[in-house]
Amino acid sequence: MLQVEHLTKRYGAVTAVDDLSFEIESEGVYGFLGPNGAGKSTTMNIMTGCLSATDGTVKISGYDIYESPREAKRRVGYLPEQPPLYLGETPMEYLRFVGEAKGVRGAELKRQMEAVIEETGIGDMRSRRISALSKGYRQRVGIAQALLGEPDTVILDEPTVGLDPLQILEIRSLIASLGRSRTVLISSHILSEVQAMCSKILIISHGRLVAFDAPDALEARLAALGEITVTAETNAAAAETLIADIPNVAGITVVSDTPERCRLTVSAGQGDIYELSRGIFTAFASAGTALCELGVKKASLEEIFLELTEGDVTA
Repeated sequence: MLQVEHLTKRYGAVTAVDDLSFEIESEGVYGFLGPNGAGKSTTMNIMTGCLSATDGTVKISGYDIYESPREAKRRVGYLPEQPPLYLGETPMEYLRFVGEAKGVRGAELKRQMEAVIEETGIGDMRSRRISALSKGYRQRVGIAQALLGEPDTVILDEPTVGLDPLQILEIRSLIASLGRSRTVLISSHILSEVQAMCSKILIISHGRLVAFDAPDALEARLAALGEITVTAETNAAAAETLIADIPNVAGITVVSDTPERCRLTVSAGQGDIYELSRGIFTAFASAGTALCELGVKKASLEEIFLELTEGDVTA
């Protein structure tokens, strides 16, 4: 379990994280989104004990990262955007070093090393120099070190950055498997990736939480971004008359208009866009007017992200 309460981080006059609060109670993969400069990396560094906060608290599995740092840090694994690898070592040598630094010794260290090597799929690379490994395998070694110590929570900062499409798919599959037994929080700029992997998404803007919900729920929350395309065998004025009184219509735009056929775009309000689509179909059917096209365009995660973070820092 991960609890963040009223977290604030200031650098002089600049507030990087501003009274941020959220709670993750269950296992699974959670996305952490925000524009460059929104406070993601600062928040993750605070949550892992790498950076102090100006104010607020972070608890990992009930242990405060400042009041009980040893217990809290034992329960969190971290992979920074740049994996802290020693390129002259083999994965086995590197994992042994990291495990010992985490206080794991002897037979228990050997058991955990074998477990994370198997879980991350680096068995065939265990005796090669890390410098000779591909970017994908280096990332797997970085994830493996984060898993040593058997943490309850794993935080991964941009885990697929710089990977080719096949490597991205492999790392996505690995992260999904990790989320079956742990809380995994990933930061990413690839919105489709977060949508594909994560059960819930946190979005921050100017260091503040602006959304924390499932991807589908975020789409429903911003349903006004949705549109319905209507092509009908009638003129635009007649079509607008049929549509105007239907609940949840936020606006109507005429795309094309002839006496025989028109094309309109209907903007949805905050209700169910599919109920609006049903209402349009019913209205035209009752009037005996033929519909040539009725298409629903839901808000994409990219549109939701831009809507929630509009005007945020991008440098």
